[in-house]
Amino acid sequence: MPSLRIALCQIDVIVGALDANVELVLDALRRAEAAHCDVAVFPELTICGYPPEDLVYKRRFLDENRAAMERVAAATGDCAAVFGYLDFDDDADPDDPDALYHPGIYNAAAICADGDVKGSYHKQALPNYDVFDEKRYYTPGTEFPLWSIAGVNVGVSICEDVWVDHGPVNVLADGGAQMIINLNASPYRQHKVEARMEVLAKRITEIRTPIAYVNLVGGQDELVFDGGSVVLDADGELVARAGQFVEQVHVADFEVNEQQPVTLPLIEVTTRPSVSRTGLPTVLEPVLEPLEEIWHALVLGARDYVRNNGFTEVCFGLSGGIDSALTAAIAADALGPENVHAIMMPSRYSSDHSLTDSEKLCQNLGINSRTIAIEPAHEAFLTMLAPSFEGRAPGLTEENLQSRIRGVVLMALANEFGWLVLTTGNKSELAVGYSTLYGDTAGAYAVIKDVWKLQVYALAEDYNRRAGREVIPVSILTKAPSAELRPDQRDDQSLPPYEVLDPMLVELVEHDKTAVELIEAGFDPAVSRRIARLVDLAEYKRRQSPLGTRITKRAFGRDRRMPITNHFRGNPD
Repeated sequence: MPSLRIALCQIDVIVGALDANVELVLDALRRAEAAHCDVAVFPELTICGYPPEDLVYKRRFLDENRAAMERVAAATGDCAAVFGYLDFDDDADPDDPDALYHPGIYNAAAICADGDVKGSYHKQALPNYDVFDEKRYYTPGTEFPLWSIAGVNVGVSICEDVWVDHGPVNVLADGGAQMIINLNASPYRQHKVEARMEVLAKRITEIRTPIAYVNLVGGQDELVFDGGSVVLDADGELVARAGQFVEQVHVADFEVNEQQPVTLPLIEVTTRPSVSRTGLPTVLEPVLEPLEEIWHALVLGARDYVRNNGFTEVCFGLSGGIDSALTAAIAADALGPENVHAIMMPSRYSSDHSLTDSEKLCQNLGINSRTIAIEPAHEAFLTMLAPSFEGRAPGLTEENLQSRIRGVVLMALANEFGWLVLTTGNKSELAVGYSTLYGDTAGAYAVIKDVWKLQVYALAEDYNRRAGREVIPVSILTKAPSAELRPDQRDDQSLPPYEVLDPMLVELVEHDKTAVELIEAGFDPAVSRRIARLVDLAEYKRRQSPLGTRITKRAFGRDRRMPITNHFRGNPD
């Protein structure tokens, strides 16, 4: 049987960092050459980073991206390189203010060897759902070339091309491809690994042709890419699997189909190099357990956001509650404990155990901590506002003042020391607006923004289990959730218990259900109507909250785009 040695090059590129991305590609390519690979395959839009969004409208960006692609091509030798970049027609004018659309820009793969660009493939299936807006930016390709690499006829495809039933991949296989290379920038979400494997298994059942699936790794704004590149043979068996959430050049040998009649255009890229090589053993990196997978996604998303935006150190408010404790642990893992600053800001309502729990957590994690009591500022504000509030009973305004004072303290420290402020709110709170605008929502990155409250507890418990010790104190895990903005306050005085609330919110947010549908499913009618209304009302807060790592299929932000002014209730009562 014919065989091929392939390098699955999952690298962490940065949008717009063309020179740095080229160096990453060249370094991986050198390793592939040293391993006597026939082809090195890189992720989708490797050169410019993914997703470039409206950068594609800048002609200079397109030109520099093409020049960067050509620098990589010039450095290739016997090992072919297949990598993503932006191709465009020379007469394309992305700056034309009168153009309704921007035709002639392509999400492309360059096929290079022997110091030359042998040609390009243009992505044909352009996704326009979930976090994807590719029809806004790109023109779909129309041609189906095959590439002869080391004597094997290879079909190149890009991401969504492999998800389409009887689509581009099938055309390539029917036209004589002995294997399919698929370049990806597939964002992580829960259960995405299983979904990808189901799709690949389905394609292979249709085409009976091996598929090499290479995925991006790293964080880009709220998206995080998990790698996990794989090769499957013509029977759907795993031949290679790279690790999740790590940069890696994973080299694998695998057999391909005997050559079939070729009916598509065939372009020669390389012949078989005259070098003897010993066959490589099959290496399948393990798939992470579900909670550990989420943990790695949150850590990588936070690390890349902080570092790629020029910061090294972060600060956040540590309250003694579970949300800020989990944020602290993620930040310490992502950036190193020496770069994490926990700020304890007790008020007149803060409990003693909140402070002692926070101090213990900081000691366990090895992170820096300091205490800045907010009582002087709180008292000053109350005195200042007293004439305006005369005759009115204290209430929510006074509670929110404390949160907003804490936000000011954190931003002052960040300004003074060049830190980046992390927020600590979870998805359950964000869904119902259980937060203070310009208070605990003030910051640059919301680490657990897409994590439901019950998941917060599960992640914290799993973190302790994997650590083999009580890093997050059990007292934090077992105490009743509270904002501590008034005497003896608990979350369940304002909201249903999270065991009741989270399942409702999953239906409302991730499955787009209405209050009527919740009631039909057996949820309490009054609670269903109230919670559905809170979700709608909180949209204006969510629009002003910082972005955070996406881990679910329906995250607030890129995924879920609801109008703020919205009178639809879906509730005839």
